[in-house]
Amino acid sequence: MAVFSGILLQVMVPMLLIVGLGAGLHRFFHLDLNTLSKLNMYVLLPAVAFINVYDSELNGKVLAAILEFLLLQNSGLIVLSMMMAKLFKLERSLSAVFQNTIVLNNSGNFGIPVSQLVFHQHPLGATIQIMVTIFQNFLTNTYGVYQFVSGNGKREKWTAEIWKNPVLHALLLGVVCRWLHISIPSFLWAPLQRVADAFLAIALFTLGAQIAYARFTALPPLVYVSVLGRLMVSPLLAASLIFLLGMDGVTAQALLIASSYPCSRNTALYALEYDCHPDYAAQAVLVSTLLSAITVTGTVYAARLLFPIGG
Repeated sequence: MAVFSGILLQVMVPMLLIVGLGAGLHRFFHLDLNTLSKLNMYVLLPAVAFINVYDSELNGKVLAAILEFLLLQNSGLIVLSMMMAKLFKLERSLSAVFQNTIVLNNSGNFGIPVSQLVFHQHPLGATIQIMVTIFQNFLTNTYGVYQFVSGNGKREKWTAEIWKNPVLHALLLGVVCRWLHISIPSFLWAPLQRVADAFLAIALFTLGAQIAYARFTALPPLVYVSVLGRLMVSPLLAASLIFLLGMDGVTAQALLIASSYPCSRNTALYALEYDCHPDYAAQAVLVSTLLSAITVTGTVYAARLLFPIGG
């Protein structure tokens, strides 16, 4: 009960308040969604991506085990979502968004606060979540962007579109700077960090503006399929892989919990940027975020039962 109330009050309520503010202001002032999208895509997301990579503590042995798990899990989700899209006979652009809602999750601004709350006595858990976030950033800005670009009928230009993505450049720059131990001077680091700190609020604000006129009394059934895939199927697949790979303790708990987070806000941002069913993407993100207060709490409880620390 303490974990549930902690996640609800420290993570969910603040996030939903900002989403509500964005929705309310958009209804009053008719904000320019294209401007908000460009601000997120070309300024805020690159700053967050660079800092996540540059600041992370990477241990070779642990990283290799985590990378093996993430490659298997996300490959499984990609194949599963592709089969579901074919089963439902979705047209290409809708299929692209649908697959991204299942494969990509909000591992950063949702996952990191949750992991810090759950693993406050075991720092390794929060460190693992950082690694998962870095992996998700790369996946979002390669596979995720490819899905949106091909969904818009520009599949033959997908490599050029991905390479033009500033977030990918920021990730690669962060890897290089960390690998070469390049020190970032304070006059550059301070504004970079302030820009990154603004991402959470503005991204949630943008999501609120996107769903300001959405009618949640008549959600398309596909939204519920996306939410089920992201909140239930993903952790079930993750648990199976964790047992198969023989993981235990904090590592097993952290990876299982990390698999249960709601649809990535970046899915809604990219859907808006590439004009690929942005309403459906925003609905899937919001509904999964609301329901995750229950499902993530359940996953935390299951992780502690299945993989006791020191047991």
